[in-house]
Amino acid sequence: MTDTLTPEERATRYYTAVDEGGEGAGSFFDKLMPGGDWSHGIREAEQLGMSPADSAREMKRRLLGKAGIKAGDTVLEFGSGVGGGTMNMAEMTGARFVGVSSADSLTREARLRAQQRGMTDRVSFVTVDPYEYRTLESWPAESFDAVCFFESVCHVPDKDRFMAAAYSRIRPGGTLFGLDWIQRPFGEYQTDEQIAAIIDPVCEHIRLAGLGTLDGYANWMRAAGFVVAEAVDEFAGIECWGSTPPEDREKWLSYQGKESGDLVRDGKNALDAARGAGVFSVGWWVATKPR
Repeated sequence: MTDTLTPEERATRYYTAVDEGGEGAGSFFDKLMPGGDWSHGIREAEQLGMSPADSAREMKRRLLGKAGIKAGDTVLEFGSGVGGGTMNMAEMTGARFVGVSSADSLTREARLRAQQRGMTDRVSFVTVDPYEYRTLESWPAESFDAVCFFESVCHVPDKDRFMAAAYSRIRPGGTLFGLDWIQRPFGEYQTDEQIAAIIDPVCEHIRLAGLGTLDGYANWMRAAGFVVAEAVDEFAGIECWGSTPPEDREKWLSYQGKESGDLVRDGKNALDAARGAGVFSVGWWVATKPR
């Protein structure tokens, strides 16, 4: 049956599913992607024999370097999940990170993990209203040296408003950087209709508000006032499998938990179909707020 939810409703359903995870905060994500660092990694991961977790850390290391994040900086991460990636970035740089989630369960789990890793002086985690991405009003203007995101903006409908909110919270000379899911023409799939036929089921089952494009994100950043230094499709010219090893597929499809099959099994099938068609990829961006 076709999902008839609006992008706003899909986003709300996603956060509700995560927050009512039954077995604990982010339970199914953490079982399927251990370590709490849930984003894609570098293109060369498979050839280098990296695990998904190692590949994700290497991608973050790359972007942190390009963004110039250093000890003493304060960085807001939008969509920090259970905080594994946030803490990894704090360890890599010596910067202080504030992780933001719209699910209380994820925030509680992230705080617990920070205590267990002895990092409460380096990271903090906050729950905000699902629609605060439009303003980030919990913080005063120019509060941060940088704002980052890793596969989280795809969950919000008004991506341009997030870019504008990030701009307002970054100090002059500061940086916006991140990585996200994108759609693109590939092979025989060139028209908007052809791409939508494959991408729409991904958004429906995984409760995404919608996927943008590489250039679309860069244009939203420019419209907000940023100077875009880099906008890169990490898997340009090839199918985006990367750090998603084939042997992981079965544990997604056979997962048994209280969460809906739509969010796990059906979502995995739809996403793998989009990967195989080449119309799904991940992009990353580094942009600067002028002084």
